[in-house]
Amino acid sequence: MYNFDKVINREHTANVKYDLREVYFGKADVQPMWVADMDFESPDFIREAVLKRAEHPIYGYTFRSEEYFTSIINWVKRRHNWSLQKDWILFTPGIVPALNMATLTFTKPGDGVLVQPPVYFPFFSAATNHKRKLIENQLIFKDGRYSIDFDDFEKKAKVSKMFFLSNPHNPVGRLWTKDELLRIGEICVKNDVIIISDEIHCDLTLPDYKHVPLASLTKEIAKKTVTCIAPSKTFNIAGLATSSLIIIDKTLRSQFHQIIDHIHIGNGNLFGAAASIAAYSNGDRWLDELMQYIENNFKLLDDFINRELPNLHLVKPEATYLAWIDFNKTGLTDKEIKDKLLNEAKLGLSPGPIFGRGGEGFQRMNLATPKANVLKALESLKSVFG
Repeated sequence: MYNFDKVINREHTANVKYDLREVYFGKADVQPMWVADMDFESPDFIREAVLKRAEHPIYGYTFRSEEYFTSIINWVKRRHNWSLQKDWILFTPGIVPALNMATLTFTKPGDGVLVQPPVYFPFFSAATNHKRKLIENQLIFKDGRYSIDFDDFEKKAKVSKMFFLSNPHNPVGRLWTKDELLRIGEICVKNDVIIISDEIHCDLTLPDYKHVPLASLTKEIAKKTVTCIAPSKTFNIAGLATSSLIIIDKTLRSQFHQIIDHIHIGNGNLFGAAASIAAYSNGDRWLDELMQYIENNFKLLDDFINRELPNLHLVKPEATYLAWIDFNKTGLTDKEIKDKLLNEAKLGLSPGPIFGRGGEGFQRMNLATPKANVLKALESLKSVFG
């Protein structure tokens, strides 16, 4: 029903991915496959909802309607079998602002904030920018798969006030299992650690995989968890700055709401609300087709690497549209890998070291793009690393 093969020229639309290539890569003639937005057009039902609202000639102060909350509640129940209540849901203009607000709300300068590198790099700055102590529980990479060092995690939890969880994990693509999440939650409950669970990629699970919301597991874990979700990654509407926090515990919710109220960001975006309602009300079929297309792009990449690029390895993905590629067998340094990608292959990827310890020798590639773009990138990789 939906055409994801359509190539759309995004240049000169004031978008970060294409129009800021020279700023981020030092040159404009690179194929950008880095920042996590998609090269697919946002679904027709979202565009129609935004255009319909735009027809009214006044764009004044707004609030979130009953339909806004109902659409989120129904979507989460339908897609993730988790029952929410309206008063648990708080607005935020984005997940990264929410991470920073959580740091300000639940910790004090000098408190420990636990992270699991290699991980989404704003986790680091959300702690260090506010003079919190960054504590690292590095993921274990063995036999091509990532896992959690739980002995180290429990040790680090004892000296942490808050924990940033990435589930599904960006960039390594793990979808943490129920047993893994239970163990994480139980350790945090035992040590009175507040969990900020970034689940922005939760809808982007590959076929045959199922996301488990951490806060859905037990009442005790739910009371310590702040869950971050958004339609932005799922439906390619990050520019509309509309996200949600799900906070079940009344005390934590009240504390966070106070921060939102004090800095006056509660009204939100008029068109973001319209888009969110449309996405969560009508997006099931589009999303299912999207993830089948993304899976095919992953298969295309994996088959090509196995056939043509023996010194590279794709870490098996379970969720997200972000490929985590191991370049370590090339014997090149991170600087050499980056230089070859930019200057020879003319590809703009996300270098592994920005994701912290364990990212050395890796690159993150965004596969949420038409197949023709993937094929072009693969030939570029072959010309340099084949």
